[in-house]
Amino acid sequence: MEKEFIAKLKEILEIEDRELNLSDEFRTYEEWNSLAYLSVIALFDEEYDIQIEEVEFKKLRTVGDLIAAAQNK
Repeated sequence: MEKEFIAKLKEILEIEDRELNLSDEFRTYEEWNSLAYLSVIALFDEEYDIQIEEVEFKKLRTVGDLIAAAQNK
């Protein structure tokens, strides 16, 4: 699931030329913006059937946190 999620995140962010690490703080990516935020929320909903609240999402810091949130629901 980890590799699949990272591939989808890279697609959302339109990142092709570098690897994403679990420890990366995704909000620091140059490509991170409000559209990326909405796309990740949609990814949680459509792919993992998870409705994540904004308050809960704000607690997520790293790529690993995103994956853990998807796995733990």
